Amino acid sequence: MAKVEEKQPVVKEIAERVGGAQSVVLVDHRGLTVAQDTELRKALRAEGISYKVYKNTMMTLAFKGTEFEGLGEFLAGPSAMAVSKTDATAPARILANFAKKAPKLEIKGGIVEGSVMDAAGIGQVASIPSREELLSKFLGSIQSPVTNFARVIKQIAEKNSDGSEAPAAEAPAEEAPAAEA
Repeated sequence: MAKVEEKQPVVKEIAERVGGAQSVVLVDHRGLTVAQDTELRKALRAEGISYKVYKNTMMTLAFKGTEFEGLGEFLAGPSAMAVSKTDATAPARILANFAKKAPKLEIKGGIVEGSVMDAAGIGQVASIPSREELLSKFLGSIQSPVTNFARVIKQIAEKNSDGSEAPAAEAPAEEAPAAEA
């Protein structure tokens, strides 16, 4: 079998893996221990992110003519690819957090929602909270005024049940005369 025919299934696999991806992050994984690599793969898998090491030539061929062609500039030295089809920030966030514990892991660059980014750009994306965190913060900020209002009403009710006077009710507004037909 010719070398080109041997490469085609791998190139097709890479193309299928990145097809429809929200983000792809490339890293240099040299120097990681087996335990560290296993821990990293487990963390990525838990978030639904595929992570695999490919030859740079295979990735270059798979990216050619696609929106991921910009990743070619980061394909020097050994490269591993983390791909997410659901959460655009998850690969960057997990890899950046893991790189703090394992400094041998080097983020090369990536593409997030169609934008090519270098390592610094991926670092900025990593600082964005996950969708779930943003939604919980948003719901908390919406819920806060309602909770405070309920707390005040409860305090007023408790104060009134202690036998103290209830606040004076406002006098009803005078009714306007009915319009004659």
